[in-house]
Amino acid sequence: MSAQFLQFLLAGLTVGAIYALVALGFSIIYNASQVINFAQGEFVMIGGMCTVWLANAGWPLPAAIAAAVLVAAAVGLALEKLAVEPARGASVVTLIIITIGASILLRGLATIVWDKNIHPLKAFSGEAPIQLGGATLLPQSLWVLGVTVVIVLLLSWFFGRTLLGKALLATSHNRLAAQLVGINVRHVLLASFGLSAALGAVAGILVAPITFTAWDVGVMLGLKGFAAAILGGMGSGPGAVLGGLVLGIVEAMGAGYVSSAYKDAIAFVIILAVLFFLPSGLLGRRSSDRV
Repeated sequence: MSAQFLQFLLAGLTVGAIYALVALGFSIIYNASQVINFAQGEFVMIGGMCTVWLANAGWPLPAAIAAAVLVAAAVGLALEKLAVEPARGASVVTLIIITIGASILLRGLATIVWDKNIHPLKAFSGEAPIQLGGATLLPQSLWVLGVTVVIVLLLSWFFGRTLLGKALLATSHNRLAAQLVGINVRHVLLASFGLSAALGAVAGILVAPITFTAWDVGVMLGLKGFAAAILGGMGSGPGAVLGGLVLGIVEAMGAGYVSSAYKDAIAFVIILAVLFFLPSGLLGRRSSDRV
């Protein structure tokens, strides 16, 4: 394996892990409500911007991170309660339009609460690169990969071992049946938005020391997370993780061996290709259970 190939692979895995977290957020809300939440990218932005703001205000980094995740989760809960719940019974297209409007609103509020500048965030454990087989790896990349693995394991435990997780699973399989056995699907939907927002915030915080953060950073990350969810199979948890990693690696290889000018276009080409040739994604409903 050449050093150049390894370098591109490591970069792809790092960014792919971020896409996977965003894609998981899409899948969780889709399973609970059949709605594609296009405000998911703004949770990424809120996590990063809020952490930077609190850290600059003198908060210790762990406290700033925890507070930012809670703020993003609260915004997710408010979005469901104030925008999605009043429109229950509306068509799926209407609900998607509502999330697009919420995305625009959140970006506008971010420019008022914070600003339109690009902000760096201090790396969690230094910035001295690590040499690995001729390639270099930033310590922050290890944080991205490590935290993503921990989150995936925690989600597996959550959905398999907790009452709320099982309620989310039951609602994703058959909403009416879940209601008949006493599951409050409104609470399930509310919880799905809060959990999805928290996942997005964690993604935004992890990537901020590498790519910086700004009021509009969630737009592209949200779209690429959506592409990863489509690639893996919308509604599939394992598919979201696989789709994110595959998209990240393909994007890194394309940028490295072809041209970085096409880096952002790769995600949209993948969406079109999947919709044409593999509508259910790599791990769609036929091959795996949804989250």
